[in-house]
Amino acid sequence: MRMYDIIMKKRNGGELTKDEIDFFIEGYTKGDIPDYQVAALMMAIYFRKMTEAETLALTMAMADSGDRLDLSGIRGVKVDKHSTGGVGDKTSLALAPMVAACGIPVAKMSGRGLGHTGGTIDKLESFPGFTTALTTERFIENVNRIGMAIMGQTADLAPADKKLYALRDVTATVDNLSLIASSIMSKKLAAGADAIVLDVKTGSGAFMKQEAEARALAEEMVKIGKNAGRRTVAVISDMDQPLGFAVGNALEVKEAIDTLEGHGPADFLELCLTLGSQMLMAGGKAESAREAEGMLRGVIADGSALRKLAEFVEAQGGDSRVVYHPELLPEAAITLPVEAPKSGYVTRIVCDEVGICSLILGGGRETKESEIDLSVGLVLRKKVGDYVESGEPLAVIHANDAGKAEQARTRYLKACTIAGDAPERTPFIKDILR
Repeated sequence: MRMYDIIMKKRNGGELTKDEIDFFIEGYTKGDIPDYQVAALMMAIYFRKMTEAETLALTMAMADSGDRLDLSGIRGVKVDKHSTGGVGDKTSLALAPMVAACGIPVAKMSGRGLGHTGGTIDKLESFPGFTTALTTERFIENVNRIGMAIMGQTADLAPADKKLYALRDVTATVDNLSLIASSIMSKKLAAGADAIVLDVKTGSGAFMKQEAEARALAEEMVKIGKNAGRRTVAVISDMDQPLGFAVGNALEVKEAIDTLEGHGPADFLELCLTLGSQMLMAGGKAESAREAEGMLRGVIADGSALRKLAEFVEAQGGDSRVVYHPELLPEAAITLPVEAPKSGYVTRIVCDEVGICSLILGGGRETKESEIDLSVGLVLRKKVGDYVESGEPLAVIHANDAGKAEQARTRYLKACTIAGDAPERTPFIKDILR
């Protein structure tokens, strides 16, 4: 088998066999096939696209390119949740304790943030002493003992995807549905869950800006999951403005704690209840979304979800007192209100611009080596559809540098549109695909 023939076959519109896909993934991962040949194949795939069978074969080949996490030692049905990323997306911090308190084991691998999107691990490190550097044995032990654990992604998990994505990123071949879906799902399948619930974001702060694009990606990933023998559900949710009110690591942790205490933002709670309901049904704990939502609301009301968060933080070396005393979280020295220049309704907030404001303040990283300031960020006071008086705060900036605070304030003002008429309200949850 020759890589030249595989490239030519796909260039001419042919369908690659499983053996051909296995050959190029194995050879590229080992370093036997050069970048320039794989780049040519990626461009051919970009234009010629992939069939359902090809997409599944590519996903499975990448999932098998390194270690697979064996979760057979964990009791019960393991349900994983994945988000395509956004601004203010602290969902795992509240959702995982809620689901674990209902009896579904949560064994999750998470990553760090890069660019304007935040990472779960960075947020968790707002708890002093917290670590996600767990051995597989301790990871499984924690899940069996307290019901949940979150560890960092290992280098040996789907290494072909990591190598292939880096190449696609510099050859203008990222934006292909099959390549995006197989990249996400290869890591999810390698992570060992029995069922997968996907949160596919759409809007100005999401990778998929248009709802039709998000739906197509969701459908593709659900198909892959089904064909791989995993129960897979995709929820399409809005990311046309930040999720909740808080953007920034410690600020988002506080908002997640607020939610587990029963007074979180309405959109964030809705997302947690929707995703959590799908996880409980996938894990066999509930027959219907209504029953599952009742269970999730119950663990918030009786405090068991908050206690589960505290147990989880302590089990991974963190200071669990912070869960009950969030004032102990890192705090910025400067708070600067972003005052509305006129009265009217907030009709638009360019979501990715809000993420960049947090990045400017030091709350995100532009490279993998960048240091993060856990205390900085923004707290929105008005969201789309809210009325604001001239001079009233649209948001409050939390900063440790006055110059950066002013820069973020100016940028945030440009990201907001205020008009005389209230905008049309659109559903936060767009659809659920099974």
